[in-house]
Amino acid sequence: MVKHQPLQVYEKQVFVSFVTGIYGCRWKRYQRSQDDSSRWECTWFVILCSSFLLLLFWAYFWLVAQNDFNEFNWLVYNRSGEWRDETIPILASTTVGFSYITFLLILALFHISLGQQLNLYWVHKIGLLATLLTTISGVISIDDLWGDEWDILLLSLQSTAPFLHIGALVTVTAISWLVAGYVVRRERSNFQVMMLLIYMVILLVVYLAPLTFTCPCIMDRHSLRPRPDIIGRRGAPMLAPENTMVSFNRALQYGASSLEADVTISVDGFPFLMRDRTLRRTTDIHKVFPARQYDDASLFNWTEIRSLNAGQWFLESDPYWTVETLTARDRSRIGNQTVCSLVEMLRLAARANGSALLNIRRPPPEHPRYRSWFMDTLWAVQKAGISQKRVRTVTWTPDTDRGRVRGLQQTANEKLSLEEMRQRGITSLTLHYSKASHKDIQEYLANNVSVTVYPVNEPWLYSLLWCSGVPSVSSDAPQVLRKSRNAYNFIWITSNLVSIAVVIGIFGFQNYHVIRWRMRGMQTYNPEHIMLSAVARRTSRDVNIMKEKLIISELNNGLSSTEELCLYPENGYATYSHGGLSH
Repeated sequence: MVKHQPLQVYEKQVFVSFVTGIYGCRWKRYQRSQDDSSRWECTWFVILCSSFLLLLFWAYFWLVAQNDFNEFNWLVYNRSGEWRDETIPILASTTVGFSYITFLLILALFHISLGQQLNLYWVHKIGLLATLLTTISGVISIDDLWGDEWDILLLSLQSTAPFLHIGALVTVTAISWLVAGYVVRRERSNFQVMMLLIYMVILLVVYLAPLTFTCPCIMDRHSLRPRPDIIGRRGAPMLAPENTMVSFNRALQYGASSLEADVTISVDGFPFLMRDRTLRRTTDIHKVFPARQYDDASLFNWTEIRSLNAGQWFLESDPYWTVETLTARDRSRIGNQTVCSLVEMLRLAARANGSALLNIRRPPPEHPRYRSWFMDTLWAVQKAGISQKRVRTVTWTPDTDRGRVRGLQQTANEKLSLEEMRQRGITSLTLHYSKASHKDIQEYLANNVSVTVYPVNEPWLYSLLWCSGVPSVSSDAPQVLRKSRNAYNFIWITSNLVSIAVVIGIFGFQNYHVIRWRMRGMQTYNPEHIMLSAVARRTSRDVNIMKEKLIISELNNGLSSTEELCLYPENGYATYSHGGLSH
């Protein structure tokens, strides 16, 4: 007597349902297919991979550009007239977009590994295109607004290349599981051999990549120059309002040996510290002199300037998200700050046995001190009681005026040849980090030219310039600069050996698993079973035909009434059990 039971018994495949359900909204077994993906879906996979690479580039750019976030916000402020942290929405959208695209790419790779047909859900297609177009528009906008910042990418690789190499090594090692599963568990084909060869070439390139690194930080410890001096650029503007006494005191507390400030000459010849052309951003002029808030800062007299509050804006706008870390006493001091004079800053530098770097903005032609600004500066230096040899000036003036500033050390803010520097009598340079190559720095130092690089706000850039031999750096964040060096050669060799062992182990495990599975199947399967187990890459129609042949052959062979044939269509094999015929 034959028992009537369902003809097929299905295994629950929770992980497969999760992968196909989220990627293509195919939660049911009958919705899935192991057929080859269509060209249209392969095109979407290519778009997905391209979007991932673009977002990876975009995210890396903003990661290394963190050193210049202050400059970016300043640039936007000059265009819009409103000061706010424009990097927050950019970083938030980049994080969300990159996480979303990375998750979709991982699901797609699991589809390929599990032999499932790619079928991206239409909602994800819209999200993919929206993310891609948003990123492209962002790249175009940054290129127009901040095009010079692209230079930081190549420069950062000199410092981040070792860390990127470790990340790439971990990634290609992890991918070996997918590659091994695809190559070992399928019938041999030319495409599989090509995929294996491509993977092995990529793996070899990653292993040997450090041989091409020219990172100056991969160097002998004994050849390392002294640590660069830190110049507090406008003090410590991330912890206190820029160009105020509180800010300069904070910079000295965090190890700055020099102070840098922006100098403007008032209408009555009194040098004071102000970065902006107007007083709108860093004072309460909109309350005290609302009708004059767009006037040039140099057109106010010192009494008017001194009446303004220069600290409350910092507490209200919190430009660097640091106000919450301040104590009640610090907030009280900051809230009562006034515009700082040059004399006050120089006296503080003299008491700390430090030096000063002054960026002097020449007054406009209609200014009454247009031709005597240098005398006003010398007067402030003498009144402060600081040695003139400890004061360097960066003046945005013609060369004819440079010679009139006698007694003060003059520095140029542009890259000059050694011959030009001799003709102008300049012995030091203040350069943007993107303009100071390792080769140029070594050439200047060999000819006794002092080089100061700005702005240096991240440890990786400070470490890079330290290894390049730069004597001093100018920083908006002296509190975050720390010594950073690594025994990278040891890490490189060790990580390569570990990766090789892991890859060999993965391929060996996958191959052993398949051989054992096939050997066990040879002992229990008839020819139809063996044929069915080898159709993983055939179409669904061919698989169904093979299943029908298997059932018919088993019935013809005469199964007893107590035997049960269980067929697992998605695994491609059949097993026997007692209790009747099931399918």
